[in-house]
Amino acid sequence: MVEQPANVDAAVNTPVVVDSNDDGTVAQELELEHMRSTLEEAIMETRSTPLENRPRVPRIALSKRNRAVVRALNPMLVTYLEASRDLCETNSILFGAALAVCRIIGVKVSTAGRATGHSSAIPAWSR
Repeated sequence: MVEQPANVDAAVNTPVVVDSNDDGTVAQELELEHMRSTLEEAIMETRSTPLENRPRVPRIALSKRNRAVVRALNPMLVTYLEASRDLCETNSILFGAALAVCRIIGVKVSTAGRATGHSSAIPAWSR
């Protein structure tokens, strides 16, 4: 699949991947709505998951497409962050956003929580 160039919406300065087969408006709205629903779902999931059971979020490559996804999600976070009451809730929102980015770009996220896997692993110093 060929990576499409990211167009920037001048009104909001939000880059979005646009399908070159149409005028861009419909694809842009669908893409933003998909991102918004993925973000909402990830935040709600993160809020209900204890910290020790959250998955590990991997580092992502700094490609143009990945940066465009992050730039598109940033303005959506403002509403959630303004309503945040404390640091724990802010943490859940930001972790949910990181999880949403991974899901949108198709990066596999470990389903095992942080507490599992490390307790039985042999420490690096002993190997």
